[in-house]
Amino acid sequence: MTATVRSHEIVEKALGLSKADACAVIVGETSEVNLRWANNTLTTNGAARDSSITVISVVGRSFGARSRSSVDGSEALEDLVRASEIDAREAEDARDYAELLGPATPGIRAGTTPGGGPGVAADPLAPFDAPAEPTTAAVFRPVAAALGESFGAARADGTRMYGFARHERTTSWLGTSAGLRLRFSQPTGHIEWNAKSAAARGSVWHGQGTRDFTDVDVPGIDATLRRRLSWCERSVDVPAGRYETLLPPSAVADLMLYAYWSAAGRDAAEGRTVFSAPGGGTRVGESIGPAGLSMVSDPADPELGCLPFVLAGGSSATSSVFDNGLALSRTHWIEDGRLAALVQTRASARSAGVEPTPFVDNLTVDGGGTASLDEMVAKTRRGLLLTCLWYIREVDPRLLLLTGLTRDGVYLVENGEIVGAVNNFRFNESPVDLLGRLTEVGATSRTLPREWADWFTNARMPAMRVPDFNMSSVSPAS
Repeated sequence: MTATVRSHEIVEKALGLSKADACAVIVGETSEVNLRWANNTLTTNGAARDSSITVISVVGRSFGARSRSSVDGSEALEDLVRASEIDAREAEDARDYAELLGPATPGIRAGTTPGGGPGVAADPLAPFDAPAEPTTAAVFRPVAAALGESFGAARADGTRMYGFARHERTTSWLGTSAGLRLRFSQPTGHIEWNAKSAAARGSVWHGQGTRDFTDVDVPGIDATLRRRLSWCERSVDVPAGRYETLLPPSAVADLMLYAYWSAAGRDAAEGRTVFSAPGGGTRVGESIGPAGLSMVSDPADPELGCLPFVLAGGSSATSSVFDNGLALSRTHWIEDGRLAALVQTRASARSAGVEPTPFVDNLTVDGGGTASLDEMVAKTRRGLLLTCLWYIREVDPRLLLLTGLTRDGVYLVENGEIVGAVNNFRFNESPVDLLGRLTEVGATSRTLPREWADWFTNARMPAMRVPDFNMSSVSPAS
């Protein structure tokens, strides 16, 4: 559409053009700023804006969905609407079919607003016709000056600092032919450092998720990186095998997120995942972790607040276009060590005879522990301390067996002290099986999953102690 047509108007125009039995329209506007540094110098900064339009047409019990980054004029918008209708007429009946939601649809669970009140979980301060809320480079002010001081110290001692910071703000509008109108604006940011020294294994990483960078402690992170680099001054070769291993919150996040993404109730009921019960059904109700362990998603989380209603441009085992606008609420996936729920659309929940528990875009794991990672190291007679995992891939969905590599810091712990940096490994582990073998869960804190940072930053995790983490082979990766 032209620059004078606002996003909420596009929603209304597309709904007005629809000739389908039912229609849902999603419009999104995203603004992004980023900052990069290399060799102790800021190198680039940039800004970008993006938009998207998705039209979902329902004909009978089938649907068609078409998306574009933008449409120029009413004719292009009508072409998009008609294309989605053609797709709907040619499609088979949808297995997740349900009536589209309206503002007073019976049986819709109440959500919670970011402020904690009841009702449909939309931004309570902004009406549907409010414009997008862009981000700007000013969001980096809390860290920019401190980065300069860190670079100066690094130049003086021969350390090389590299990194990347990104912040984006996505405003979404959802309208349905049943009368539903929802809008939400989501800030998301993260920052990553990589520090290198002349030591043979002198490469370390740190990352953090943030909403606005006011909680990023650059001097504290700089001190953490330098401390880890000091551990690299001694290099130790260690063979493959099973080792007592301390996983920091970032590595735990990468593993637990994969488990969360694999927790589709429909797939489990069909016997295809690690959450399937032998002989049929699912493992809901089964103990899969230590007593006191919880895994929770909550759109109203004060620190990790996220989109509080379903926004789906397509259907899958974990989402349904027919659920667009369904209010999200606090959901326990694991409670007191027992699997409490799987990700359920309205359709899969109806088949399973349970309440819908849609996917929520944040995740907290807590085991009630209070020990810091340093305190956990101090209690270790001999083992390994990881920094992070990367290149994670699935090997066997029935076991949720994952493989991947360690990176940027694996350390040998002896008698409560770090004695040197060791070689990298390829690992083979199932995050679900791992939960059942934990011997210690530390304090929970906000973290950044390194492998999945481009898709998911709203994570809060503890450090974990695994008595026999499987380092299946030595890796030449550096």
